[in-house]
Amino acid sequence: MTVQPPHFFDLSQENRFAETMAGPVAKLWQHRQEGMFEGVNRTNIGWVSFTGNNPDKAIVVVNGRVESYWKYQELFYDLVRQGYDVYSLDHRGQGVSDRLAEDTELGHVGHFDDYVSDLNTFVESVVKPKGYQQLFMIGHSMGGTVTSLYLARHPGTFARAALSAPMHGINISKWMRPIASPLARVMEQLQRQPSYAPGQVPYYPKPFANNPLTQSQVRYQWFRDLYEHKPALKIGGPSARWVWQGLAAAKCCIREAGNITTPILLLQASEDTIIDNAAQQQFHQAMVGANRDSQFKVIDGARHELLFEADTYRLPALASVLEHFRKAEIPNA
Repeated sequence: MTVQPPHFFDLSQENRFAETMAGPVAKLWQHRQEGMFEGVNRTNIGWVSFTGNNPDKAIVVVNGRVESYWKYQELFYDLVRQGYDVYSLDHRGQGVSDRLAEDTELGHVGHFDDYVSDLNTFVESVVKPKGYQQLFMIGHSMGGTVTSLYLARHPGTFARAALSAPMHGINISKWMRPIASPLARVMEQLQRQPSYAPGQVPYYPKPFANNPLTQSQVRYQWFRDLYEHKPALKIGGPSARWVWQGLAAAKCCIREAGNITTPILLLQASEDTIIDNAAQQQFHQAMVGANRDSQFKVIDGARHELLFEADTYRLPALASVLEHFRKAEIPNA
């Protein structure tokens, strides 16, 4: 069934993107609340919130690798317009949070579970004290990995969750799959300090043409301009340790899927070349096999960044998320 964009979305948002970002989105951004909390190993983790829109309902947005909550201003605006309070955090090692390597553009983490622990601390110390009756979560890409593991290990807090192109596996050639993790471990042992995995490089602004992320040129250019205006947000390729930690965490998502009690909507981008779409199917089937509530929806023609895509793909994806959340408000839905 095709989900139609809700009436409150303008089908020509891209045509007025610059006007919207400079006008109402910028106005909302001026009223943001920002803060820091202490994560694992006393790492400072940055967060943002938009409150005062609804005392009963809030959405926590968990972003992906190399991202920052600064990138999600348009999405925050869309969610606030629907009457939700909104919260988001920047993962350790990226965004406004503390970096974990001497090379500040290196995507690095000591233990992937630290992301999950940080998210739990954020929810417990910043979000839950506000006393909302219902909490919802959106996790994108690596944030989908973190969200999946969080929900499996901390049941009962969130009414519903949506996973946008979650990293339940990384798109690696068949011949590399058996050796990717062992190779990354060996490379880490050979390095004197955290360094890039083979083939990975520091941040550079990839041209829009043939990029694997989005077909929305205005959104893509806005994101690249943002990182030029705020160079401290830039993150390049992952470290060897991040690679094998990420691969292991993706497998854990599938193993632990049956522990998730929160109803899940999993959105898959049919043209995604970043993550392994087959692994998403495995995750979904693991939930279904454990009699868990998991819905699977493919956005045909979309690339990886569903919530940053062209309107043709982004609006139906966002409409599906909001419809999924609203079912929690309907008795016996």
